[in-house]
Amino acid sequence: MAKILVIEDEAAIRRVLVKILSEENKAYEVEEASDGLEGMETIKKNDFDLVLCDIKMPKMDGVEVLEAARKIKPELPFVMISGHGDIETAVNTMRMGAYDYISKPPDLNRLLNTVRNALDKKQLVVENKLLKKKVGKNYEMIGESKSISMIKEMIDKVAPTDARVMITGPNGTGKELVAHWLHQKSERSKGPMIEVNCAAIPSELIESELFGHVKGAFTSAVKDRAGKFETANGGTIFLDEIGDMSLSAQAKVLRALQENKISRVGSDKDIKVDVRVVAATNKDLKKEIEDGKFREDLYHRLAVILINVPALNDRREDIPLLIEYFTEKIAKEQGTALKNFSDKAIKQLQEYDWTGNVRELRNVVERLLILGGKEVSEEDVKLFASK
Repeated sequence: MAKILVIEDEAAIRRVLVKILSEENKAYEVEEASDGLEGMETIKKNDFDLVLCDIKMPKMDGVEVLEAARKIKPELPFVMISGHGDIETAVNTMRMGAYDYISKPPDLNRLLNTVRNALDKKQLVVENKLLKKKVGKNYEMIGESKSISMIKEMIDKVAPTDARVMITGPNGTGKELVAHWLHQKSERSKGPMIEVNCAAIPSELIESELFGHVKGAFTSAVKDRAGKFETANGGTIFLDEIGDMSLSAQAKVLRALQENKISRVGSDKDIKVDVRVVAATNKDLKKEIEDGKFREDLYHRLAVILINVPALNDRREDIPLLIEYFTEKIAKEQGTALKNFSDKAIKQLQEYDWTGNVRELRNVVERLLILGGKEVSEEDVKLFASK
């Protein structure tokens, strides 16, 4: 059911529009308002999928209605209705955010096509918003401890900028989550988020992986191939475990950051890239610099903003929330019934030595849900949570 509001002060035209729309599709629920002020009050009180709004009206004209509506319901599409002398104004309203305009008297085919397209666009916007919410939840940072609250605040401040971020912390703490949150809360969220695990790629292949190669650059280069920097153009590249990157690759990354351009292995041609770089490591990079294993100039380029993700042992107060989150997530993934953890079981897990951090906690919760009783007890923890 699509709800459409027609705001038009000329009663004859308003009746025609309502009749056309109602007869076109029984799924259209059409309401009407006789002037801009009445229309604006109706918009405030109801959720519409589309508004058809005349430009010249008493009390409040169409431009004013559009401006006011966009402040409270920015995703609501407007199709403006223009008289013969209002075409220039109608075009200007599109710059203000109106979807389209139709002229008086309305052409039947043009009107119905415009309405269908506007409704389709609204549906896509809604679906995209829901998808983003769903994706966002997959990378949600769970916790209310002081350290996690500070990280969340920092992400909110840093994400809208293009500042480079270095994320540090032990394995399994959630450095990848921080990187994804930074991307999702940034203006680059519409672009790609490309992850590169520098530790998982052999040193002789890391340059090709990051910057691509041309055919014949080396034995197995049978065709031209774009690298991760090119693929991430317009978005974010996440260089995980950057402390494991070779010095020669580090030099190329430094150039990419300095000049916003890269060159494929085996080519002298420069390729411009617009990429935000977020890096992560579990190593002490300052010690790596002292040992000659990491370039100091690259470190300072990457570590504009430093975010340290604490070990789980340093934020034990978050463990009950994490247990609840993982319990719901795992039950949903496996299609099994939810189980409760007894207070004593939770307390015991809070006292556990989490050397594997949040990643280890998730595995233990899954094990307890599978092997434990209807309510996970202190005895279950003793039996199944040991290393």
